[in-house]
Amino acid sequence: LDKQIWATAISAHPYHHSTIGWRSDIENVTIERLNQFYDDYYWPNNATVSIVGDFDIEPTLVCIKKYFGAHTRSPRTIPPMYTVEPIQEGARRVTVRRAGTNMIGIAHKVPEANHKDMPALTILATILSTDKTSRLHRALIDTAQATSAETYCYQLQDPSLFITYVTLTPMTLHEQAEKTVLEVYSNFQKKQVTKTELAQAKRLIRTALATRRDGSYALLSSLNEELASGDWSRFVTFPKALEKVTAKQVQEVARKYLVPTTSTTGWFVAKKI
Repeated sequence: LDKQIWATAISAHPYHHSTIGWRSDIENVTIERLNQFYDDYYWPNNATVSIVGDFDIEPTLVCIKKYFGAHTRSPRTIPPMYTVEPIQEGARRVTVRRAGTNMIGIAHKVPEANHKDMPALTILATILSTDKTSRLHRALIDTAQATSAETYCYQLQDPSLFITYVTLTPMTLHEQAEKTVLEVYSNFQKKQVTKTELAQAKRLIRTALATRRDGSYALLSSLNEELASGDWSRFVTFPKALEKVTAKQVQEVARKYLVPTTSTTGWFVAKKI
């Protein structure tokens, strides 16, 4: 369902494709095509070395220069990402029918990771689904409509998606669960979040960030995620920006982004075996 929602929501940008491609890509790609990709992108001037831990700076720099300095810069300009996703002009839908469990997914277009609205969108996603006090948990799981409800605000280098996935209980109809999610969204747009919800969301995010940065490997992984988003300094600035988000800003991003014209709704309809 996730693959089909991304492929339906994103029509032109490479985010349309799953990271390693479709099955036929993997089975049929030629050695020549793989070599071309390697020769286009795998150069020192398109790489970043991140080092974390208790190391001696000067010997480490000498080592980096020795091994990376042995390779020249790319002889050609690294191919730029030039495709811009066109504006979506209406709601989209996709249905997947196969063996599995009934689910729905509702996606909306959101901006790139470094956009000023991303801190508020992150808090919006947290209030929606992070723990048992979250809006979607109370609306869907406490009412026995679903066994799980998760919201993801993807923070990528280019504009991407804000997605809620709901796994339905056996007696719940897809229409019913979809209606419930949209009602929760609508409530955000009509009323500001409470001070308690905002404070709780910030506490949960602080805890998650601390966990993701606990230890050398975790710290390095978190830093590299920010590098991939386009700006390593988010590692420092984003937690500070989250703390400054107001209840009004959360409501504003809900009104701005959770709208039908930028939505893609997917249903996973389980087939009986």
